[in-house]
Amino acid sequence: MTESRRSMLTLAILLGLAYAAGAVGSVFTARSVGTWYQDLAKPSWTPPGWVFGPVWTLLYTMMGLAAWLVWLRGTSARTAEGPLAAWGVQLVLNAVWSALFFGLRRPDLALAELAALWCVVLATTVLFWCRSRAAGWLMVPYVLWTTFAGALNFAIWRLNA
Repeated sequence: MTESRRSMLTLAILLGLAYAAGAVGSVFTARSVGTWYQDLAKPSWTPPGWVFGPVWTLLYTMMGLAAWLVWLRGTSARTAEGPLAAWGVQLVLNAVWSALFFGLRRPDLALAELAALWCVVLATTVLFWCRSRAAGWLMVPYVLWTTFAGALNFAIWRLNA
């Protein structure tokens, strides 16, 4: 396999992994978004529902591209191993948040888990930044969105406690 094909295959795999995390999360979200979530008290600054799909699609795309840039910068699989492992952990935590918030309908547990997710997303961003500034920049919107999601999760929890 040529280096170019290997690179494109890796990009496809990393994008696929990012989208898979989103797909797992959406299984839990779909069950509750039109019912339980609709009935929750939410702050006035809650975005309209149609915003979430495009935002998450863009974020997952940026996550996959960032991971690919880190993979490209590795002189060996080992040099990218730590940053990509952190990236994988944040993908798992991302899907777990949906399971807690929408699946179990537990904003309190989801908020605690989101604190861990935020820390791992920030750590991943820093690790990516050290390997590739472009990869780090691609993760910044995810850090910001996760921060916003934490504030929204907290507000929903407090309004419905």
